[in-house]
Amino acid sequence: MSTESDIREFLASRRARITPQQAGLPAYGGKRRVPGLRREEVALLAGVSIDYYVRLERGHLAGASEEVLDALAGALQLDDAERAHLYDLARAAAKRPTRRTRRVRGPLPDSVLRVLRAMTDAPAFIRNGRLDILATNTLGRALYAPLFPDGSARTVNIARAQFLTPQGRDFFPHWEESVNTTVSLLRTEAGRAPHDTELTGLIGELVTLSEEFRTAWAKHNVRLHHTGRKSFHHPAVGVLGLDFDAMELPAQPGLTLTAYSAAPGTPDHDALRLLAAWAATEEARPADGRTVAGPHDR
Repeated sequence: MSTESDIREFLASRRARITPQQAGLPAYGGKRRVPGLRREEVALLAGVSIDYYVRLERGHLAGASEEVLDALAGALQLDDAERAHLYDLARAAAKRPTRRTRRVRGPLPDSVLRVLRAMTDAPAFIRNGRLDILATNTLGRALYAPLFPDGSARTVNIARAQFLTPQGRDFFPHWEESVNTTVSLLRTEAGRAPHDTELTGLIGELVTLSEEFRTAWAKHNVRLHHTGRKSFHHPAVGVLGLDFDAMELPAQPGLTLTAYSAAPGTPDHDALRLLAAWAATEEARPADGRTVAGPHDR
């Protein structure tokens, strides 16, 4: 991945999706040669010269001020995730530290694992920005059991399992939506951590082996993933539609704790209870709640 090409393709893709009418510009007659806005129209909306905007879109964000980045975000109608991604790309171009600079390596603290274990009624897990599942509680392990087909305690990467294994497609019933979410999260992380060699290797592997990933990756979509709803197809309990809340761990930069829930009295809540009963019949999990052994790279 090249920072300059990422900047170029991100800005061009955001420009292409906005029509002059959406931007409040007059639409003159005749056939337009480009989808969306022209470069000169973006420059006009951002209050910069056309030459300067062309330079920015060619990947030269290193010297751009916050005022210019804000103006550019406004002209391109970026949402919060896209605005943050633009700033991350500018930091990467300038070789400045990204927003999350201290990424801890090593095993998860016992205090964090105790909190995870204490969540007995909600499936929960901890992941890093590469979507490696680092630890789960009992219900979380039961929910994601299809991604651990051999029952091993090794690290599972959600994206790799989703795109490169047969059980991945079965596990995510709303496939297109799930694909967009996964790829957008990895694209967001790539902006935050452009020098993460393991992330680069993962993306290279997925781009090479999965046409669906490659197509979604080329869209340059990014996303903030704090709350929402997600569906799973579990072989033991069927389809579950669960609400999720994702919380970054301030003391563990780069890590996120995600918990799922369902409103009482709903079929999804009943399915969660069935999942808990199914989990109770399975073999005992590691006592400390870890799903991987040894030190973990976050």
